[in-house]
Amino acid sequence: MGREALIHAEIGSEAGEVRALLESTEMILRGEIGRRYPKEAMTEVTVVGGVLHFRFADESVRLHLGGKMAQSWAAAIAKPPPSLRVKLGLDKGSLAMLIGEITDAALAEATAGSLVAHGAEAQMMIAVIDNPGTLAEARRIHGCFPTLPLWTVYPKGSGVSFGDTAIRALLREAGFRDTKSCAVSDQFTATRYNPT
Repeated sequence: MGREALIHAEIGSEAGEVRALLESTEMILRGEIGRRYPKEAMTEVTVVGGVLHFRFADESVRLHLGGKMAQSWAAAIAKPPPSLRVKLGLDKGSLAMLIGEITDAALAEATAGSLVAHGAEAQMMIAVIDNPGTLAEARRIHGCFPTLPLWTVYPKGSGVSFGDTAIRALLREAGFRDTKSCAVSDQFTATRYNPT
């Protein structure tokens, strides 16, 4: 989504200039007032005189966006975020070949009914990566179907020893280009790579 604006904000008795970022799952305010608001927890979303109003827990929030922008942001807040199935591109009948094992409930739900055993039947590959060996295996199997996009699914967080940075460096070195990323769950994230 990526909407962004420099605006005046009022939150309860606080007021100040902020950079407001509206992402697919949350709104972030930075500047004189700093806050993070998950979209699903924002209530009573209205627009009055070009000002976006909403409540979050016990806070009353007013963002001076202007008429059209305030209406647009209110509509975006009301719209549910796309599902993981949609983000992966499996929502319109596309099929994926799985490399590795799915241990994450969100990924299992998103891929249900869309996995095939052979790359010739697939429109993409999904590889669960947790160490250099699983990445090497994914690259070996992808080499048999080199035109398919490759989704890498890997653990996220500060304690991860083999994650985004290492995977990106190795795949870019092998001639892949990262083209999209999305959260999978609290424990996993995913990045799509396309061969160049």
